[in-house]
Amino acid sequence: MKKLGMRARGIVRAKESVFLEHYAQLDLNDDEAVLMALVKHPVLIERPIVVRGDKAVIGRPPENIERL
Repeated sequence: MKKLGMRARGIVRAKESVFLEHYAQLDLNDDEAVLMALVKHPVLIERPIVVRGDKAVIGRPPENIERL
């Protein structure tokens, strides 16, 4: 999360059915709760996450990778 420069909610696929079924009421400002949901249901993680050195980006759109 530090390399991405964002909070945990920034990598949540909130439209995913698992999120809507299990976490619709989740406080997305509670980083610990969000991370626990992501650990339990990795399908909720926006991907790909590309890391280069001390920086990272979410690979959608592909232009994000080019800027990295």
